[in-house]
Amino acid sequence: MDRTQSDIAIIGAGMSGLTCALALGEQGFAVRVFDKGRGPGGRMAARRAEIAGEKVSFDHGAQYFAAKSSEFTAQIAAWADAGVVAPWPVAGEDAWVGVPGMNGPLRHMSQQAEVSWGARIERLEREGEGWVLFADGGTHRADIVLVAVPAEQAAGLLAEVAPELAAIPATIQSEPCWALMAAFEEQLPITGDCLNDEGGAIGWAARNSAKPSRTGQETWVIHGSAEWSRANLEQSPEEATSKLLAAFFSQTQLPFKQPLHAAAHRWRYAFPQVQSALPAHWDPKRGIGLAGDYLVAPRVEGAWLSGKALAAMIAQGK
Repeated sequence: MDRTQSDIAIIGAGMSGLTCALALGEQGFAVRVFDKGRGPGGRMAARRAEIAGEKVSFDHGAQYFAAKSSEFTAQIAAWADAGVVAPWPVAGEDAWVGVPGMNGPLRHMSQQAEVSWGARIERLEREGEGWVLFADGGTHRADIVLVAVPAEQAAGLLAEVAPELAAIPATIQSEPCWALMAAFEEQLPITGDCLNDEGGAIGWAARNSAKPSRTGQETWVIHGSAEWSRANLEQSPEEATSKLLAAFFSQTQLPFKQPLHAAAHRWRYAFPQVQSALPAHWDPKRGIGLAGDYLVAPRVEGAWLSGKALAAMIAQGK
């Protein structure tokens, strides 16, 4: 069984986890990030598909991001200089997207960190003054462990070893979202590239192919509303696809067109309802901490601010 050691282990290579990892690395800490996925993304993921011989990428999670703080504004500028984000004014004057897919910034960040992909951390165990992380096929030891996964997953992982911390994400409830990725042979006669229909089955729809650096003749990402997604949460992907397509054409008042490609993805924890008063949580006595957008705001900026805040707490010895 493989056994390795680092000063800090971070579980989750989403925006909060990678932001925290890079900030701690700048302070001289040895950091290793673990993620169950095959690559960076989380809710900023991009799903690839081959359609009519062309490789197409769908932003099926977060659609864009914006900055409310000067700190995140500066970070977006740095990403723009690196060529991994671009403005998307269709969604708002201050709206940005990752390029060539929404996970562009995360891919850029992960190249600067030590990340173990395909490593699902199943449980934690306290050992002396440190921690043991049990993953598929091996264990990993660290002095400090930081949990940067969705609230519901964090609560389960911490329940036995840190019940006080587990109680924080355990109070969070997240709204689900079904996301449909669809490609069509011809451009649909829809004015504008974004649709936001509050109160209907479709909460958001965007012409994905109109975003900067995207490919595909006519591709759409269609999000079910929170209410609709809750009511249809346990539907199969095939059933969700059929229902969302029907709702999309009904709400746009267009005749139904059979897509060249259609696939649905269920986000169980899409929009956390924030209740925490702190942007991150850190227990210096036991060397364990929490970060995530659910501690700040259910936005990309919220995750970034939380990761930064946790790194600052550790670096300052709080």
